[in-house]
Amino acid sequence: MMYSSKFARTALAALIAGMCAAGAQAQVTDNVVKIGVMVDKTGVYSANGGPGGVTAVQMAIEDFGGKVLGKPIEMVSADYQNKVDIALAKANEWVDRDEVDMIIESTDSASAIALQKLGAQKKKIILLAGSATTALTNKECSPYGVHYVYDTYSLATGTGRAIMESGGDSWYFLTADYAFGSSLEKDTTKVINEMGGKVLGTIKHPLSASDFSSFLLQAQSSKAKIIGFANAGKDTQNAVRGASEFGLTKSGQKLATLLIFDTDLKGMGLPIAQGLLFTTGYYWDMNDETRAWSKRFYARHKAMPTMIQAGMYSATTHYLKSIQASGTDSPEAVMQKMKATEINDFFAKKGKIREDGRMVHDMYLAEAKKPSESKSDWDLMKILKTIPGDKAYQPMSEGSCPLVKK
Repeated sequence: MMYSSKFARTALAALIAGMCAAGAQAQVTDNVVKIGVMVDKTGVYSANGGPGGVTAVQMAIEDFGGKVLGKPIEMVSADYQNKVDIALAKANEWVDRDEVDMIIESTDSASAIALQKLGAQKKKIILLAGSATTALTNKECSPYGVHYVYDTYSLATGTGRAIMESGGDSWYFLTADYAFGSSLEKDTTKVINEMGGKVLGTIKHPLSASDFSSFLLQAQSSKAKIIGFANAGKDTQNAVRGASEFGLTKSGQKLATLLIFDTDLKGMGLPIAQGLLFTTGYYWDMNDETRAWSKRFYARHKAMPTMIQAGMYSATTHYLKSIQASGTDSPEAVMQKMKATEINDFFAKKGKIREDGRMVHDMYLAEAKKPSESKSDWDLMKILKTIPGDKAYQPMSEGSCPLVKK
């Protein structure tokens, strides 16, 4: 009798577990979890996220086993060509026709804002990995959006503060003429003013500028101690090369590259890049964990990962884990789980997604190595200090996200 009772309890437990698993699987819409990857595949930002970002997401899917809750995980990707209208058209097509569940991007800030608005309207999770504007977690925040890797506040806090502390108290900005550049200049200016410095001038340049000569000459004539580049990708590379050719640094002016990536240092070469101070959220050679994952990525992409690409892997994995843990791909349930679960992987330790959508994690002040310090092709930078997450990002009390209770 005891045996049969025990057997019955075991059988009942197994039945309940099976029913729960079946119920969880039934909660996957269309019996597939589909991820859309929106990147610049050929333009000014293609090396920072681009095809490498697509590779990182594919790796995350494969490492997860290709299935979640027993259902297949699929990926689609698109080149939005650095155009907001193309990004929106493709995102609408993915959501309405292809029933994509989540979109992850490595795009510019203007496109990211548009995607986040679309996600809020259509109740789709948008993970923002490459965009930088703090508007995404302020007035443009969304219950379906996560700003994962970095933002202009963290870049300004790291690089701007370090340069001010070293005596660089007068600035002139070369700024990309769209949301990202304006946000980065604004946040850095705030740091400069708070620390008693001054901005002597600023000039806007178009995305993918073909010639920086006139911009650099105006910066040179300003006599500012620091020329701040509030741009990114190939624009930063070309501006730094131009500054070297015009002899700005030889005349005593210093360059502040407010957003720069491993691929930019590699593209310029250390003879030109050496000594540049910048802030990053990740470096492939920080520890055994970062080296192990980055070498796997390198084997497929033939370049070491940027912080965007590493962040895209981490964000995708966190999303998939949250589906698994919540037993459904319902965006509300998944987002709730994402915010409730600490992120601990090779990209971030004790990472936490706040109410405003900001993923808070440590950032790092770094310096480009001298050629004599580099021991291999991708040995490009040294980490000078860690900026704790609670110091790196704008406090929610200073923000304007309507989701945050004041």
